[in-house]
Amino acid sequence: MRKVLLPSLIIIAASLLVIRIFYLQIVDDSFKLKSENNAIKKVYDYPERGYIYDRNGKLLVANQASYDIMVIPRDIKENLNVAEFCALLNITRDDYEKRIAKARVYSPRLPSVFLSQLNKAEFAAFQEKIRKYEGFYFQKRSLRDYEVDYGANIFGFITQVNENLIAKNPYYNSGDLIGKQGVEESYEDILRGIKGVKYIQKDKYNREIGAYKEGKYDTIAVAGEDINLSIDAELQKYGEELMINKRGGIVAIEPKSGEILALVTAPSYDPGILVGRQRSKNYTLLYHDSIAKPLYDRGLLAEYPPGSPFKILTGLVALQEGVINEQTTFMCHHGFSYGGGRFMKCHGFGPHQLHNGIYNSCNTYFGQAYMLTINKYSDPGKAVDVWSGHVKSFGLGQFMGYDLPTGKKGNIPTSKTYKKIYPNGGWRSSTIVSNAIGQGEVLMTPIQLANMMATVANQGYYYTPHIIKKIEGKKIDPKFTEKHTTTIDQKYFPPVISGLFDVYNKGTAYALRVNGIDICGKTGTAENYAKINGKREKLKDHSIFVAFAPKDNPKIAIAVMIENGGFGATVAGPIASLMIEKYLRKKITRTDLEVRVLNKSLASEYAKLGGMNEASAIESTPKDSVLKAKIVVPKTTVTAPKTEVKKTTIDTTKKN
Repeated sequence: MRKVLLPSLIIIAASLLVIRIFYLQIVDDSFKLKSENNAIKKVYDYPERGYIYDRNGKLLVANQASYDIMVIPRDIKENLNVAEFCALLNITRDDYEKRIAKARVYSPRLPSVFLSQLNKAEFAAFQEKIRKYEGFYFQKRSLRDYEVDYGANIFGFITQVNENLIAKNPYYNSGDLIGKQGVEESYEDILRGIKGVKYIQKDKYNREIGAYKEGKYDTIAVAGEDINLSIDAELQKYGEELMINKRGGIVAIEPKSGEILALVTAPSYDPGILVGRQRSKNYTLLYHDSIAKPLYDRGLLAEYPPGSPFKILTGLVALQEGVINEQTTFMCHHGFSYGGGRFMKCHGFGPHQLHNGIYNSCNTYFGQAYMLTINKYSDPGKAVDVWSGHVKSFGLGQFMGYDLPTGKKGNIPTSKTYKKIYPNGGWRSSTIVSNAIGQGEVLMTPIQLANMMATVANQGYYYTPHIIKKIEGKKIDPKFTEKHTTTIDQKYFPPVISGLFDVYNKGTAYALRVNGIDICGKTGTAENYAKINGKREKLKDHSIFVAFAPKDNPKIAIAVMIENGGFGATVAGPIASLMIEKYLRKKITRTDLEVRVLNKSLASEYAKLGGMNEASAIESTPKDSVLKAKIVVPKTTVTAPKTEVKKTTIDTTKKN
């Protein structure tokens, strides 16, 4: 048997090899197609990208016709009239030489893009004379056609693929377009569709003589899938209007689903300026605006100490750990003493329990509650990890997993944090008590703040925030329908929500009430320092506000962060109230707040960051940057002194 086995295996293997060779050489001539590149021209048919709609079916992004001039360097005739060719396309001789050289580096015999994204008018002139320029041909594409002039940070943009991506992904070729940033990048595989290809046979004189193999290998283009975003277009537009001449972020979430209703960053730009032949120039201007940073999505990337809104979690954790109850009382004497005579200031005075501790934003109450939480355990390291675990169950201190390609995880300290800071030990609850009021080592992004409020609104659970609502013919990622439950028992949320409700009825947001809408909210104020020209300067405080509404069966949770905006109730609070009313009622009754916010400009504060005068600052963050801008960067270049932004701290004497 052994004598027969080995020869049998050899015979079988040899037979399989012969059969495969016969199939490849005689039956399947697809490899022959690849070997005949010199005689076959491959022409791609690019599909339309999928359309983008908002949650209500409003068209946001469509397509428009565009044309690329393609070149095969080997086929260019020596007698080409370069001067006439350049004049026709409005380019210089130097541009021509550089583009041809780049095409030769890619491949002398394969087509590459010579000049991209011509509009109909530009293409019409070239089309009439294309027969004179052998080696050049045109390829029709579709470019984005933005139906709105807001939401640039949400959409992203379309750009040409680079060589690194071509090497990694065989789908893309030189000159292909790809989505970058926003949903264009996140849902590229769905939006792009599948490009078709036609193989054209050429004779020995390099003339086209028809379809190769009668079109046997040709494929047709498949259009991209349409998608519906969870964004409410009118709310997004309104949010960007309210943020004119301000910097910061607004994030609104539907608590029951985790759908993002608005994602505003300011300053922003008209997405239409990143379409067509001016895209590269305009993007470069935006990219190098290091003062206003219009490409920086503050709603997802900016990490701030959350300030007083974090007291919500301090109270919930203390309740869960059993170190306080609703009746626990702490006396506030404009602050309290702790840790060797140190004193935490507070604007409050008198006895404070959970309820009035929330709506008065009492530092004393929450500082004491936090210290009791840490002191419950003999080992402060273990205590901090327990506390950290509760806080992280709200989705904090980690990448949230939403469907946008950018973000920061913020910071929730653990025992490892303090072992690094205090390698010799000796730290305790009094050392880290600033965490209680959203100071210390705690950092959060606006979207994390909004998700925190959505979790409180749901009384202990949340869904991963996401911007997709529907994909034509497909299901959204199941992770967006998975419920995440916090470590805090549901029974502890109602008393906290009651305190948040009275922030509007008795507390720091009393002047921001909207008749007929029960809003629960929390103000916050963060100090802001920067080092300018080597000197530490005090800048205007950041304004923070978080809220949800209605109190029962909430429909919207929101976080507003305004850089240099002052008290939480000054700018951020009014914006939150207006956004909530706009979403729930589709109209505004608090027109007094609206006028105040629309007329509020913080340009003079931002001027201090760059050493600019007020006029330059206004030009850097113009009113037109949201709704009708051609571009948001200054018309004149302003050279700003190098600034070093220091860590933001909370002014504990402010009324939050």
